[in-house]
Amino acid sequence: MESLLPLIIQLVSGAVGGNAVGSIFKNLSLGGLGNSIAGVVGGGLGGSLLGMLGMGIGGGGMDAAGILGTVASSAVGGGVLMTVIGFIKRLMGK
Repeated sequence: MESLLPLIIQLVSGAVGGNAVGSIFKNLSLGGLGNSIAGVVGGGLGGSLLGMLGMGIGGGGMDAAGILGTVASSAVGGGVLMTVIGFIKRLMGK
């Protein structure tokens, strides 16, 4: 179960980031479910990228800095992907 914890943290943080950005930029929002899905995907990507760089939760253990880094990068990744998808959707005329 411990090996799933980093992934769960990434996905939840990404969903929170996607919904936070969606509530701030209402014109780019994909709705609650859309923001969550885009956030989960972006969070997984953002957290994985950080892990590849050796700065997130990974083989080195679960210290506070690794957890906070993973939460932050996943939330940012979720928000960025939601923004990109929302912008593309807006350009396409909904």
